[in-house]
Amino acid sequence: MLRHIPVMLDEAVEGLSVRSDGRYLDGTFGRGGHARAVLSRLDSSGRLLLMDRDPQAIAAARAEFSGDPRVAIRHANFSSLAEWDETAAGLDGVLLDLGVSSPQLDEAARGFSFMADAPLDMRMDTTQGESAADFLATADERTITEVLWHFGEERHGRRIARAIVADRAATPFTRTGQLAALIERVVGRREPGKHPATRSFQALRIRVNGELESLQRGLDGALERLKVGGRLVVISFHSLEDRAVKLFIRDHSGRVQNSRRGPPVAERPARLAAIGKAQFASATELAANPRARSAVLRVAEKLS
Repeated sequence: MLRHIPVMLDEAVEGLSVRSDGRYLDGTFGRGGHARAVLSRLDSSGRLLLMDRDPQAIAAARAEFSGDPRVAIRHANFSSLAEWDETAAGLDGVLLDLGVSSPQLDEAARGFSFMADAPLDMRMDTTQGESAADFLATADERTITEVLWHFGEERHGRRIARAIVADRAATPFTRTGQLAALIERVVGRREPGKHPATRSFQALRIRVNGELESLQRGLDGALERLKVGGRLVVISFHSLEDRAVKLFIRDHSGRVQNSRRGPPVAERPARLAAIGKAQFASATELAANPRARSAVLRVAEKLS
């Protein structure tokens, strides 16, 4: 099994403020780094709910935790957490570690990385939905351009989309290496130390997995299921995710952002309170795990 180093482990567990008899949900089990830390703080009356959309992650969770009576496991996107009967009793904490796990990145066959040639898949849940190859085979130039810009902020998106549409007529895009080579041909290596396909691969992954839609539904579900005093802890890995989390907390904090040009916005009851400011990985952690360099952790508490 590929090793996965949990990002900002101590900060995440501290943010949850784990009680020994509490009920917690880890919506992105991955390979269980955060889950183990939470479980180690629970006594026999505590409860840990584990979710992941990745079948391999769920297989790992069941292999390790299925015999623990404190643990319940569900193969599903965390966006559906409020639909799980196990959450109906209320939760003392919800943890979401967004983005792609190390095993997903390191296993070339998953198609998330351009570092090795593999099938162009990118699905976190390989049992459903269209792959990146499926999307690129049918989407028109405008749609591909919009995806590359909105989800990857790729300023060369139009040129890349035009080249994809032109080339796919002769040879459909089915391999990561094939797509990465096209992007490098179109864009060139303009940023030292950064592969020209980085933004495009991120954008396609977000589109294929509906990540921003899932995040919004998951945040709504967490707010619904958290008990008063319960904690929401989210680790984001790019600005689109972090912006969504930041705005969600702000919008439910009762604060009003009035515009000088628009009509006044009525105040709403505060349902969440931010706990501290955004946190980032320490220099020590970055030295041990460079993949934590873009991580941003935010904590909020459910109010009455």
